[in-house]
Amino acid sequence: MPRENNPCGKTRKVDKPYEIWKGVNPMIGDIEYRVLKKYQSPSNENTNPYARWFVAAKSEATFGQWELGDTYIKDITLYCQRVDV
Repeated sequence: MPRENNPCGKTRKVDKPYEIWKGVNPMIGDIEYRVLKKYQSPSNENTNPYARWFVAAKSEATFGQWELGDTYIKDITLYCQRVDV
């Protein structure tokens, strides 16, 4: 079976993300995530409850600064909506 391609597998800079997600997290308020890398293909993400993205996140809790790190996809999609691709 051929391996599915991951179109978002290379890390991007904060000002050129693959996607932008925005929402309100009840614990920290308004938050914005910028997806800089996806570790798996879309079909593998859909079957993995622990799938994650490498993101830049900014909120009141980060004092308006970008913080970089891995975040579970389910934690982003629970409170946010994709606003830009």
